[in-house]
Amino acid sequence: MPNTLKTYFNWSSGKDSALALHYLLQDKNYSIECLFTSISSEYDRVSMHGLRKELLQKQTEALGIPAKIIQLPPHPTNAEYEALMKETVSELLADGYECTAFGDIFLEDLKTYREKQLEPYGIKTIFPLWQKDTKELLTNFIDFGFKAITVCVDGSKLDSSFVGRLVDHDFINDLPENVDICGENGEFHTFCFDGPYFKQPVQFTKGEVIMKEYHTNGFKSQLWFCDLLP
Repeated sequence: MPNTLKTYFNWSSGKDSALALHYLLQDKNYSIECLFTSISSEYDRVSMHGLRKELLQKQTEALGIPAKIIQLPPHPTNAEYEALMKETVSELLADGYECTAFGDIFLEDLKTYREKQLEPYGIKTIFPLWQKDTKELLTNFIDFGFKAITVCVDGSKLDSSFVGRLVDHDFINDLPENVDICGENGEFHTFCFDGPYFKQPVQFTKGEVIMKEYHTNGFKSQLWFCDLLP
């Protein structure tokens, strides 16, 4: 029998993380003992998803897995981000963690970046969803009994009717052809609030829907957010 690897999971709070964790919890090679998430110190919300910290904490409590939350400074540079990650990974390494997991599906550059950043620490990286068919993944997610709601959508790919919407089979059917079924290119982000290994559903109320505009390196982007209230 191989030794069980003490593992921390890079937790986004969304559907891909939830499904990847589902597979890992059934794999006796890994022991998931920590959910690691970064949040914006400026807004006290999960980066990219815009999810309130309070709901993230309720979610990890429902999962029954300890959370490690770090706060990112407003608009961190690459150097600032990597320094913070170095400090965090060093702490996890000192706590006996040997392995880390991600919910990435097919973005090669991102996978390579993660592996390269963790290689000096000798931490093994695993990607349970890697190169799997995204329609099959999301269909399985729904059929397994997971429940998720969209909290952020890219306004260049989807209109505001897609934000604050339950992820179900109708949602899949309504997605335009140019949008990946799992939103792997950043088309949408989700909050998973119930599933097979949740002790109880995470309760929330839908708040206002707002559009935010961002200007980065000469590019303009518009994102729709649905605020979820604890």
